[in-house]
Amino acid sequence: METVFWVGVAGCIYSYLIYPLLLTLLPQRRGSLPESATEIPMMSMIIAGYNEEGRIRQKIENSLALAYPHDRLEIIIASDASNDDMDQIVLGYGTQGVQLVRSEVRRGKEHAQLLAIARARGDILVFTDVGTKIPADSLTRLADRFLDPRIGAVSSEDRFVSRDGSLVGEGAYVKYEMWLRRLESRRAGLVGLSGSFFAARRTVCETWDEETPSDFNAAIGCTRRRLIAVTDPDVIGYYTDIKDAAKEYRRKLRTVLRGIVGLARHREILNPFAYGLFSVQIWGHKVMRWLVPWFMLMTLASSLLLWGAGPFFRLVASLQLIFYTGIAAAYMAPGLRQSVFLRIGYYFVQVNIAIAHASLLFLAGRRMTVWEPSRR
Repeated sequence: METVFWVGVAGCIYSYLIYPLLLTLLPQRRGSLPESATEIPMMSMIIAGYNEEGRIRQKIENSLALAYPHDRLEIIIASDASNDDMDQIVLGYGTQGVQLVRSEVRRGKEHAQLLAIARARGDILVFTDVGTKIPADSLTRLADRFLDPRIGAVSSEDRFVSRDGSLVGEGAYVKYEMWLRRLESRRAGLVGLSGSFFAARRTVCETWDEETPSDFNAAIGCTRRRLIAVTDPDVIGYYTDIKDAAKEYRRKLRTVLRGIVGLARHREILNPFAYGLFSVQIWGHKVMRWLVPWFMLMTLASSLLLWGAGPFFRLVASLQLIFYTGIAAAYMAPGLRQSVFLRIGYYFVQVNIAIAHASLLFLAGRRMTVWEPSRR
């Protein structure tokens, strides 16, 4: 039972502590002199949406206002069989060069994106969601990053905005995620980009799997072509914060389930003999993190069963019981989440409940390719 306890503890901390520590000990990818820009690259901005009549106009206006030569940018709206007025609104921008690509059958975000990829003329494909606001200089910054021939994809970094316009989501968990992405970016590259705003070379998108999240498609496409996916802290995507806790939980559940499905479809990248450090990063960032809720249960159960084995196990078990009691109280009384400790702990437990839930759904045969965008 003590072995079970220590395996549980190691599993809990590996993804969040040991894995990033290992990355810091590994040598960083060497810098490379970028190529000289012979011409401004042609970019295709692909915006996938379903029944977005309330937000698509604002997204198109934001895209048309970007500081990038209009003759080197095309904007393609990929409609996933929308049945509201979204498509008609898009067609109204046809005189300004905005194109509509429509799937007649609803088959999900990645299918709609695939239709747009087939239409796109750009060497660089920019993928962004309807609910994402992009700063005016974003495309210029992206173009600069692609001057490095080794870079196959560039991810934005996330900023969440409350409805009064103030920035939120800058808590410890979000800062940790951005820090971890930068560590990976300097080694074998990202194992997943920000799905709401990223760019990739056309060659990276040639093998596009409709049942795999687009951000993971780009990461896999890069490593298969011996390119890397990087994050750029100067390329920002702004999103409105989700205040509804139930919607936020469903978003987490959907994200994890689609991630597990995507990895299951591309199991070959788990082989470090074939994919090297990228595979190690997949294990550390994804697989081991998806196992954390089960390691947490192992740790709690084994420490309780070892209660009589000595004061150390009684202390560990007591601390866990106090922690989970506090999280339960924060769930029943949301006002308690004003405490930094309870807020971070509540978010951490909620994430791991969503992971466990998604894992059970996957094992039960549930798949999710058709998505319901989070209404923010």
